[in-house]
Amino acid sequence: MKTLRTLAAVLAMLSTPAAFAGAGHDLTPKHGGVAAEASGVVYELVATPAALTLHLDDHGQRINTDGATAKITLLAGAEKTEAILTPAGDNKLEAKGTYKLTSGTKAVAVVTLAGKAPATARFAIK
Repeated sequence: MKTLRTLAAVLAMLSTPAAFAGAGHDLTPKHGGVAAEASGVVYELVATPAALTLHLDDHGQRINTDGATAKITLLAGAEKTEAILTPAGDNKLEAKGTYKLTSGTKAVAVVTLAGKAPATARFAIK
């Protein structure tokens, strides 16, 4: 009986992940990309064949990207492409170039904000 109660409690917790996510961690894309959270920051990757743009958000607040650096690695099948992103506005980083993007392309972003430790965010392009 005790095992049944424990199992029911675990299932109840797993079925309501939003209650444990914390306030302000909205992963709904706001710029038409895909979003992921790392180190308390929401990163949204907007990927086009001509540019990679990474928007940063902290509980609804924009993040200053002055002095930030970022590298994105794109993995499309056996192909691997890397891009260096630079600040491009008050809460975004961007790289211009030619990028092969297909459904299922994986992206790994390593972002270092000024004075902070690097954070890694992972994305799957839809």
